[in-house]
Amino acid sequence: MHRTITLLVVLGSLALAPAASGDDPTVWQPSPGTSWQIQLQGRVDTSFDVAAYDVDLFDTRRPLIGALHADGRMVICYFSAGSYEDWRPDEGDFPEAILGDPLDDWPGERWLDVRDTDDLRRIMRKRLNLAERKGCDAVDPDNVDAYANDTGFPLTGRDQSKYNRWLARQAHRRGLAIGLKNDLGQVGRLVDHFDFAVNEQCFQYDECPRLRRFVEQGKAVFGIEYKGALASFCPQAVAEQFSTLKKRLSLEAWRLACDDI
Repeated sequence: MHRTITLLVVLGSLALAPAASGDDPTVWQPSPGTSWQIQLQGRVDTSFDVAAYDVDLFDTRRPLIGALHADGRMVICYFSAGSYEDWRPDEGDFPEAILGDPLDDWPGERWLDVRDTDDLRRIMRKRLNLAERKGCDAVDPDNVDAYANDTGFPLTGRDQSKYNRWLARQAHRRGLAIGLKNDLGQVGRLVDHFDFAVNEQCFQYDECPRLRRFVEQGKAVFGIEYKGALASFCPQAVAEQFSTLKKRLSLEAWRLACDDI
């Protein structure tokens, strides 16, 4: 989980795929093995020869998104859908009643009550509308595994999957693809509703097999590892058709990619 927002950009290796029933059938779906870069801090370095860029929604201006599109790239916007962040421009929209316990190691961030709350859904609709206005092609909502954390609310897996499916429907209605960020415990319930996966540290924690369902459906798995040598996880990542990067936790421009070795 991160305190920044993501735009995922994809050049080739993209395919249009049917969205979930009742959703926009023209939503794009990045295929397994799509190359990518994620940068959530600092001035975005657009020089990497990759199919996908991942940058911050609130901090990234439309001209940069337009420039990425001009280079033939698709764009996904990252935002936190499960936590309040006190540095975001819409932080005043969050009523105290839906703010829970702080996130460990992330100052200024608190869990959100993802049960049926009109206030939360109103806020997330506004964020999705912003992604649409900025020209994003997809969204990557973070912190969508609150039920598995100490939030201060009695959240259940059912509460979480219901909320996550709602996010997917709202994204598709705006013509946006959507990625499932982590939440590995619910992949079986949610893989049909999401167009790709974004995962952190599945090799470090021996959790990668849970993501195979995405590849089996022709959907990309964008992975990030913060620890370990490339040789310790890249052979398996390539064999699994995962698009895995080695990054520093700050998520600045620096990267090492498994598909480059």
